[in-house]
Amino acid sequence: MTDKDIQELYDKLMIQCNENGYTDKEINKIKDAYNYAKEIHKGMKRKNGEEYISHPLNVALIVVELNVDADTIVSALVHETIDHGSSSFEELEEKFGPDVKNIVLSLTKVNRLHLMDGSESSALYLRKVLVALAQDVRVLILKLAGRVHNLRTVDGLDPDLQKNKARETENVLIPIAHRLGINSLKAELEDLSFKILRPEIYDEIEAGLPEPREQLNTELNEMMDDISDLLHSEGLNFKIKCRVKSVSSISNKLSNGHTWKNIYDILGIRVICETVSDCYLIIGLIHSKYKPIPKRFKDYIAMPKGNSYQSLHTGIYGFNNYPVEVQVRTKEMDEIAEHGIASHWSYKEHGTKASQSIMEQKLQMFRNTIETTSDEIKDDSEFVNTVNNEVLSKLIYVNTPKGDVIELPKDSTPIDFAYRIHSKVGDTCVGAIVNDQIVPLDYKLKDGDIVSIKTDNNSKPNKDWLNIVKTTQAKSKIKAYFSKQDREEYIKRGKDLLDHELRRQKISIQDAMSEEHQNKLMKDLNVSSFDEVLLQIGSLRYTPIYIVNLLYNDSKNVEDVLLDKVRNNQTNNKSENYKADIIVSGNDDILVNLAACCKPVYGDDIIGYITKGHGITIHRKDCYNIKDAKERLIDVEWNKDKHLTDQNTEKRYTSKLKIYTNGLKNNMLDIVSKASSDNVTISNINEFNGNNITYYDVLVRVIDNKSLNKFMEDLKQLKYVTSVERI
Repeated sequence: MTDKDIQELYDKLMIQCNENGYTDKEINKIKDAYNYAKEIHKGMKRKNGEEYISHPLNVALIVVELNVDADTIVSALVHETIDHGSSSFEELEEKFGPDVKNIVLSLTKVNRLHLMDGSESSALYLRKVLVALAQDVRVLILKLAGRVHNLRTVDGLDPDLQKNKARETENVLIPIAHRLGINSLKAELEDLSFKILRPEIYDEIEAGLPEPREQLNTELNEMMDDISDLLHSEGLNFKIKCRVKSVSSISNKLSNGHTWKNIYDILGIRVICETVSDCYLIIGLIHSKYKPIPKRFKDYIAMPKGNSYQSLHTGIYGFNNYPVEVQVRTKEMDEIAEHGIASHWSYKEHGTKASQSIMEQKLQMFRNTIETTSDEIKDDSEFVNTVNNEVLSKLIYVNTPKGDVIELPKDSTPIDFAYRIHSKVGDTCVGAIVNDQIVPLDYKLKDGDIVSIKTDNNSKPNKDWLNIVKTTQAKSKIKAYFSKQDREEYIKRGKDLLDHELRRQKISIQDAMSEEHQNKLMKDLNVSSFDEVLLQIGSLRYTPIYIVNLLYNDSKNVEDVLLDKVRNNQTNNKSENYKADIIVSGNDDILVNLAACCKPVYGDDIIGYITKGHGITIHRKDCYNIKDAKERLIDVEWNKDKHLTDQNTEKRYTSKLKIYTNGLKNNMLDIVSKASSDNVTISNINEFNGNNITYYDVLVRVIDNKSLNKFMEDLKQLKYVTSVERI
């Protein structure tokens, strides 16, 4: 690729940027980004021998076609200056702002991750990590665009590496492109991967076309010119394009039972016009010139197909009597159909309310699922299932009675629909009408359903709904409702129990509940409000007698009461069937907490420390924080019988590791995969770079210290791991 070729690409980018309507300030920022990247990559070559600047420039050209915002274009141009240049994140922020810096930072992490093997579990884990790292959806758009260009120019790579890239694209990136609705990138990624992985089938399908693809394109262009002349004669403003159906799309249809004879859209023409009325006029004009194919006209403008997809489709007999599918739509309809979530920025200011609503739903659904799963789901396999089911699954599009389109995962119920509308609608839902028919609340909604929810302000959610609903949003709202309800009930019960005990001891309730006494209890129990004290009583964490003793036995604070209880139990020395995980000097009904500093797990040597307001905190015996403590230490032991029972349900304990590696390569996926094979759950993982090393802080959940030690030893066997420490 010559300097002239590079200049032509750059000129094409600037023409498209001007067509997209970026401001002068944004255009100048894009120009600065190009010049900066060109200087950083000066003299560098890609593996196929091209100038390195050609890659970021082509990525920018791909995403500019999606009508994204200017910062995405800037990020596309400078995204390789970190790994393949001398730039730094601080310099990017200084020159181009925090948004560009954050996008490139996330993209750099994402680009360092690769599929380890072709297994479904590895693909799921890579999808999980990609989605988790790409908090800004623009990162995923750039990742997809970068892969498109890499596969376009893959010829210079080793064949095995080509296949690895293609497999990763099919298993990981294409499902993400599908979820984001970016069909233009999804279709090209499918075809490029298909050609690499199945060259024989690719050639077979190409040979099955009625004429060579080049000849079909030539004749299709001539037909397109005839239609253009017809529409120009009517004074219409429009854009028109044509295509021969991709090999992967034809293969999918053949695999689904179609034959070559009943695939009517191998040849396609699309007309993009200005108004809805123009769409219907254009269809009429085309039908007046070309013979329509019976039963091939479909009106997706009056009845949107899904995700606000709108278009008119018809089939006509074209050159050599070949069937040709014609699609007619407005510019906005085409943006939403082709670019999906990426068109959010394009129509942020000027789009219709409906299009904005759908794009906001896509963004919010994407973010909500990630945030909720990160906060509530601690098990890796559960996280993968949730992300796979909601973020990457097949979606349905149902309508409100007013015609608004609501996007939901497949198999969602009217309850999911109600909570998507508003939490109040979900909480008070009592019934549903779908397509004018009463349906049960566990009814599985289908594409195009018109759903009306019946509510009753006196009604409330049912806990059984948790077994019915599909979306994480609905589950979290239902759980939140009952959590709040249980809290209120516990507080009321706590007040009743405390009042009863005060009356029994003939103590004035008014005196006992004075502000001074309430503040004393809040301080002793280390809580922020008196409701929290009542909550502790109502949930049976503390007995009302214990609370009254705290109020009036001033000589004994919380720690003294606990010590007395332990000592009294030691003198009894009776054998019991203990139910708690940890036995405190022969007593298993004392409140205990696992120390956050050393995070003991089952099997560790442990000691108890009586902590003000927190009962007894369990530390590892070698914990730094208790090495000088002499008083208030209590003998504790793990309940072995309880652990044997818990193993059936895989009760887990949290521990924290620091993993040091000998380079800057990202090995996060290897670590996650190793954890999966060792039956270790990763709750959180963070990467840190510095001084030519990369290390990871990893929060894990394990059954016992044996499984933890095995995982640590297995990590040490990885060639790039230099050490593993338990924190």
